Amino acid sequence: MVPSLVSYHHGLQRFTPVSQHQNQASSGKRDQRHGDGESHIAAGRGQRRFRFVVFFDRLLFLVLLFLRLDAHPGLLPLIVVGAGGLWGVGRANQDLLVCMVTYTLLASLTLTSFFSMPVTRFLADMLFAEREEEVLPSFWGSNAIMLVAGTVLYGVFLLFSGATLLQGLLCLWLFNIMIVNWNGMSYLTAIKDYRGILCSFAAAIGVACLFALVALALGLPPVEGLLASIALGYGVMLAWDVVLLYRYFPQSDRSPWFFSQWLDQFMPLALTGLFTNLGLFSHLVIIWAGPIGVQVKGLFYGAPYHDVPALIAFLTILVTTVNFVVSVEVNFYPRYRDYYSLFNDGGVVGDIVVAEEEMLATLNRELWFCALKQLFVTAAVISLETTVLSALPLGFNSLMHGYFRTLCVGYGLYAVGNTVMLILLYFTDYKGAVLASGLFAGVAGLATAVSLLLPQQFYGFGFLLGAAVFFIVALLRLDTYTANLPYRILSQQPMVATEKTGRFTQLGRLLDRAEQRYEEARHKGEPHGGFERTVVRVYRNHWGGSDDR
Repeated sequence: MVPSLVSYHHGLQRFTPVSQHQNQASSGKRDQRHGDGESHIAAGRGQRRFRFVVFFDRLLFLVLLFLRLDAHPGLLPLIVVGAGGLWGVGRANQDLLVCMVTYTLLASLTLTSFFSMPVTRFLADMLFAEREEEVLPSFWGSNAIMLVAGTVLYGVFLLFSGATLLQGLLCLWLFNIMIVNWNGMSYLTAIKDYRGILCSFAAAIGVACLFALVALALGLPPVEGLLASIALGYGVMLAWDVVLLYRYFPQSDRSPWFFSQWLDQFMPLALTGLFTNLGLFSHLVIIWAGPIGVQVKGLFYGAPYHDVPALIAFLTILVTTVNFVVSVEVNFYPRYRDYYSLFNDGGVVGDIVVAEEEMLATLNRELWFCALKQLFVTAAVISLETTVLSALPLGFNSLMHGYFRTLCVGYGLYAVGNTVMLILLYFTDYKGAVLASGLFAGVAGLATAVSLLLPQQFYGFGFLLGAAVFFIVALLRLDTYTANLPYRILSQQPMVATEKTGRFTQLGRLLDRAEQRYEEARHKGEPHGGFERTVVRVYRNHWGGSDDR
């Protein structure tokens, strides 16, 4: 009855129930085995050691959050672009490179945002059911679907974007690499090997910088050379992360398309991820098409006067991200787990009422502290931004200062609203999450488009309005949903178990049948496919060998 917990943050996704359930079970077993005084002392030492390990892992996770932000170009491309600037790469080439990388990252994030939350839910369910053999096949199956769809869609854009053939191929290469990277984050956070993830990112930065310097030293075209360096860096990250996955999860011959049922069953999760991503980044794209947008090349546009303040303002929500990971989840989840355990284990009504009151009191306290911390950070940044940003060589003018203050408030509201939305997912209120995120995307996009008709001083208020609606709707929905929580929990349980199927399930079954026919043909020794038949025929005719494929 207890739902698998799913939490989502931009391109960084994580779920928590399995490991915590396991830790609780193992801790209980230790207590049962060691009942004497010495064992209690040893258990206390073990608990202290465990808390230190948890603290160290969470510290690494926070470092990872700072390094692996899925906003705008990201840290790795910024380092490469900065190295190019120090080498003497022209401003025009730098702008084009930043635009291409930004477009590629945002496109890959938008596509993966639709799949990330259902895939994370699938991963949580499989681990909870101790079916680890389903993990790796689902990883490659989800990658295959996204790579095919993404290559077609983004390839069409690049075809008409005005980029050269080599630039387009490099952008498409980077796009495909990032799809696998973003998707892999869902699986990597399940194993919680933050040190391994951090090492992969450090290796990616090192490789990217090395190849960037080599490309510049050899006199290669700067845009193509630096773009290839970024792709190689992220490629190293991809390879390292895949090795980590194969280290923790067993290989199997299970169907790679089994996860597709979760896309149909949890379509609200897919829409929530997509709408949240659109609400977070759509205002940037709309601003690019406005009066302050600058055409860099072809369909590649940018708005430096707006993008730079937006990037810096986005960094102010890290306090809420960190607080959710190390405070809200840590303090709220035990109460949440105990409450749902009473339903599973046949708890009495009195105990359920007390557990509900304690859980909601903890939740309200943590959300209040979360909002208060974000308020203090936002207020402090706004008070100091004129002095600090004016001292930096970023070319801030009065208009950019205004954008920064407006977006700071907007991102602050978004951060708290996103936290509340994640709590809705804890209670499996998928309709409420879709409603809040959908209104966020719609209002932010529409209001930003309307703001283009107003003076430039009002740019950024569209996103601010969307974030405010997101926060208010999510908060009101959480309040109404938890007002009669026992009824919500019991009424959601189906009378008869049903399997929801749809287009993605049908697609998975179609791919399963195609794969089965392929394997049957291979076992019969019959090459199929025009290319394969040609290769086999040439091989037999010229070398007289058999088909030992």
